[in-house]
Amino acid sequence: MGNYPKALSFHEKDLEISTQSLPPNDPDLAKSYNNIGVVHENMGNYTEALSSYGKALEIRQQSLPPNHPDLATTYYTIASVHDSMGNYPKALSYYEIDLEISQQSLPTNHLDLAASYNNIGLVHDNMGNYSKALSSYEKALEIREQSSPSNQPYLAISYNNVGEVHRKMGNYPEALSYYKKEFEILQQSLSPDHLDSAISQDDVDLVNCNVGSVHYNMGLVYYNMGNYPEALLSHEKALKIQQESLPFNHPDLAFSYNNIGLVYENMGNDSKARTFYEYAILIAQLSLPSNHPDIQLFRNNLRDVINK
Repeated sequence: MGNYPKALSFHEKDLEISTQSLPPNDPDLAKSYNNIGVVHENMGNYTEALSSYGKALEIRQQSLPPNHPDLATTYYTIASVHDSMGNYPKALSYYEIDLEISQQSLPTNHLDLAASYNNIGLVHDNMGNYSKALSSYEKALEIREQSSPSNQPYLAISYNNVGEVHRKMGNYPEALSYYKKEFEILQQSLSPDHLDSAISQDDVDLVNCNVGSVHYNMGLVYYNMGNYPEALLSHEKALKIQQESLPFNHPDLAFSYNNIGLVYENMGNDSKARTFYEYAILIAQLSLPSNHPDIQLFRNNLRDVINK
């Protein structure tokens, strides 16, 4: 982790000096405000970050042409803070302005446009607007297919995002198709044991596109399709990678044990289902608050199989 208080102090002193020597709409002042906003955002001080980014935006609106890339970047940074705060409508509004400006200054197949479409898709996804999310994700995917190497990890991210929305919409064969495309890329570009143990914000997308996650997601789809043998195989592969890469009490392990329990229960093997539910509860109790709803979910599953 960076020394954010020290960085903040440095940038605030830089701003103080700059305000004494520069006109109020000088682009360098916008850079100073932006730097302060970045530090606040990294510290989780979202209100302060929005204030600084807003001042940077005001200066750039006065001093730059309306299609300048720095303006697009500023709208993006404001959107990302609203996104982190769960203010999805505001995040969406700023991401859309970022896209509109970028479309004026970038070629139609530029990867930054794919990132903008992907950001808009993520917000729609979080809002439950799956049809709109799918449309944005597909536009991002189209650009990445045109402009990225066939084994580029961000192409895998797009396949994952499209697959996830199809899964949430109940389009299971389509979801499975995209997960398989993602898996093919990951086999080429990532090691099989690359697991979501890195949790920095910068890595969130890449983290969710790993082999273990693909097996996990495919297991969910196979389960919902009623293909329990394939669901079991996928969840077992996901669990194996998690066991090799995560602490023994990581909550993701609890979910994998629970998922395997569900598969065994639906296959009529209540004895094995009970064992896996018990593992899920044990791990969840070690890693989650005692009143966490996931613990109760696992307990309910165990109770149901016992009471059969």
